[in-house]
Amino acid sequence: MNSVSINAGRRQMVAMRGPGRRISGGARPGGVANSAATPILETMSMSLPAFAPPRSMDLATWGLLMLLGLIWGASFFFGRIAVQHVPPMTLVLFRVSLAALALHLAFGRMPGFYPTLTRHWRELLILGLINNAIPFTLIFLGQTEIGSGLASILNATTPLWAVLVAQVFTTDEKITPAKLIGCALGLFGMVLLIGPAALGLADSPLWAKLAVVGAAISYGFAASFGKRFKGVSPRITATGQLTASSLIMLPLALIVDQPWTLPLPPVDVIAAMLALAFVSTAFAYVLYFRILSVAGATSASLVTLLVPPSAILLGILFLGESLSLTEALGLGLIALGLLSLDNRLAIKRR
Repeated sequence: MNSVSINAGRRQMVAMRGPGRRISGGARPGGVANSAATPILETMSMSLPAFAPPRSMDLATWGLLMLLGLIWGASFFFGRIAVQHVPPMTLVLFRVSLAALALHLAFGRMPGFYPTLTRHWRELLILGLINNAIPFTLIFLGQTEIGSGLASILNATTPLWAVLVAQVFTTDEKITPAKLIGCALGLFGMVLLIGPAALGLADSPLWAKLAVVGAAISYGFAASFGKRFKGVSPRITATGQLTASSLIMLPLALIVDQPWTLPLPPVDVIAAMLALAFVSTAFAYVLYFRILSVAGATSASLVTLLVPPSAILLGILFLGESLSLTEALGLGLIALGLLSLDNRLAIKRR
């Protein structure tokens, strides 16, 4: 799950008076959008009714955060395995439909779950398109040519695009010097990653890298759109958009891929597909909700920095991938950009 300012999220949580009451201090919805790590992370935090202010995490919560970073990083690993045998659209359909089914079984008994989901079906359809269907397809399409590590690094530019989209298309979030520096660092890191391909000096084609960047841009738009889910349970938002994206992908996969004509994938590919749906999507959301409830949106957003390293490590250990010096420099610049967006590089004044 994606996608607006962490500082606003802090103000929102501090100003929160209690469940069901209005937020004071002019804070806007959207606690994590500038530090998204994954598809839906930002829109999850946007819809939270009330959580404790951000606080120090204990060892157990840090363990959960590390586990979530590993699981979301593994989604690129599983995707790289599966996309070698399963077309991208069919793989997206498999991922979102099974994850949606799991979340329906997990959360469907919540009071008011289905009436709320039905009431917001139009918004959830749009969110499912720009936060699941489009970016998942573009990522898997790019991963037919590039490794899991590089894909995860390019996808980590999501918060940068969320800031830029909010700057252009919204009036409640304007860019600050820290955000400007963060965007500049992150975009320069991205240029380092795609530049060699643009000049014909890389093994992987330019279009594959641009596909993953396109997914990050789509997440950026989803961040701003997700603001309208203020007050809606994040469990309903997650389940609804996965259900909507399943309905979107079903006819596309049937028409384009004709999956009934495809050979049965090997056992290891089927295992990767199941892990992608149930572990890296459905279970990851449940785990994220747990971290969000005990540590707050700001602390949970640290997962952004944990996803690429885990994806890179899994790719090196099991897929024979490697990390070039240019890719390492690009990752470093993007990480610095994310830290700047989060103001973690700022010096506190007394």
